[in-house]
Amino acid sequence: MEEIKTKVLVVEDEASIRKFISINLNRAGFQVMEAESSEKALEIINEFNPDVAILDVMLPGIDGFTLCNYLRNQSPNMVIIMLTARGQDTDKINGLEIGADDYMVKPFNPMELIARINANIRKIHNVNRLSTTRLSLMDMEIDLGAQRFFRKEEEIELTPTEFAIMKMFIQNPDKALSRHDILDLVWGKNYFGDIKIVDVNVRRIREKIEDNPSEPKIIETVWGVGYRLRGES
Repeated sequence: MEEIKTKVLVVEDEASIRKFISINLNRAGFQVMEAESSEKALEIINEFNPDVAILDVMLPGIDGFTLCNYLRNQSPNMVIIMLTARGQDTDKINGLEIGADDYMVKPFNPMELIARINANIRKIHNVNRLSTTRLSLMDMEIDLGAQRFFRKEEEIELTPTEFAIMKMFIQNPDKALSRHDILDLVWGKNYFGDIKIVDVNVRRIREKIEDNPSEPKIIETVWGVGYRLRGES
């Protein structure tokens, strides 16, 4: 039986960088499709149906943020990694806020990009392993098979990363978890990304599930440590 390869769409307007990424991903065993613009990506995406999208922020025409937002809405389970310029912290935060799973700063080692892709894919696979299991805590329920999250019997749409974080919290109620703990439990011990990715995702989750996100009662901040999911009313 032929091995099913992970499909990666690389959207980058600089041909040399695009080819550099594609060559290394092909060598690592991924099936790769290239696009030099968001418009080209939109032409091929339905037919190619990628598992992973690597998006440059600064694209001609439709920018990477707009494309990221569109892909996240259309394909909730797609892994999206943004490529940003060195020192552009606002680009990193903006990308995560609109649904990217991760980001890489140019120039980067292709082996690190491959490691990031694999870490994000593992994160989703770890969630899916218990495909028939439902987890419940207080007024929250999480369906691991369907990747659906409910609070007060109403469904709340979460990105794959947000879903993985909520699964982790519900499995560890009332436990103070540091940001490094959360990185290890959700992304894996071999992930060496920026720790800010935890704070951005927690903030996004709070906006979706808290009655008053400015005064969170579900995901509490443990000052000097990290975060804790409150397990009792």
